[in-house]
Amino acid sequence: MTEFDAGLEQYRSELVAYCYRMVGSANDAEDLVQETLLRAWRAREQYDTARASIRTWLYRIATNVCRTALAGNGRRALPSGLVAPRDPLAPFALETEIPWLQPLPDSAVEATDPAVASAARSSLRLAFVAVLQHLSARQRGTLILRDVLAFSAAETAQILDMTVVAVNSSLQRARSRIREVGRGSEIVEVPTAGEQRLWLERYMAAFVAADVEALKQLLAADVVMEMPPLLNWFRGPHNYGLFMDWVFDANGRDWRLLTVAANGQPAFAAYNRVEGEYRLHTLQVFTVTHAGISRNSVFQDPEIFAAFKLSLTLN
Repeated sequence: MTEFDAGLEQYRSELVAYCYRMVGSANDAEDLVQETLLRAWRAREQYDTARASIRTWLYRIATNVCRTALAGNGRRALPSGLVAPRDPLAPFALETEIPWLQPLPDSAVEATDPAVASAARSSLRLAFVAVLQHLSARQRGTLILRDVLAFSAAETAQILDMTVVAVNSSLQRARSRIREVGRGSEIVEVPTAGEQRLWLERYMAAFVAADVEALKQLLAADVVMEMPPLLNWFRGPHNYGLFMDWVFDANGRDWRLLTVAANGQPAFAAYNRVEGEYRLHTLQVFTVTHAGISRNSVFQDPEIFAAFKLSLTLN
């Protein structure tokens, strides 16, 4: 690997995080970063150190790559951002034509720089990335570059090929739109990683015991459960409990859980016993607040399972 190649590779993790925030897909983000690095390598002779740092230059390329990708599909969503809540026992409504927001493995954005790691954890939360999807591509880029990655207005203008005045105007509009649609989903203060882990451990113990009442005690009053690609979603501990009673009746009470890390949030893969083996059932990503678990985003997509390198069975 040449010195130039090594210089590119050191930014891979943060570029994956950037592209993920832009497009809302873990698999697409990896592909877009690969395209970004390939374009940079091909244009290496044109790179001018006097005009921009290599990091700024790479973000300019990545932004253009993301814009092209977003031209055909501008928004990924979660069910709670698309349709009204449903009865927790309503028939499942499968919707495969909608490009759903995907979770991102923490391993995809591991960073050696503590500042980068901190920014990644706080700004990769599913609810925040879902809100970003309501912005135009330019507004997403402006908000992420300025408010998340702390690029200056001048650097952001260079990356986005805009004037500083246009950057400031775009940032104002993006912040306004975030407040309008965010409904508290912005980057907010959350419990420490250790505290969140304790909440998850208690939830996992109650889940393995199929103790629905214990599960309900861990939920915030406004808890949401959603399950893309199903349109079904609902709110509140009572509805959550009704659904979990159904889950255990329909899928049995013999489960094994494997902790994983997604979007800087606690998560686990759930395996239920079927015909003598434990089969992968769902990946569940939790939002934990000081009031309890406020959201459980449940995924059952083979593409997502593959992104997290989850085994389809457990011994």
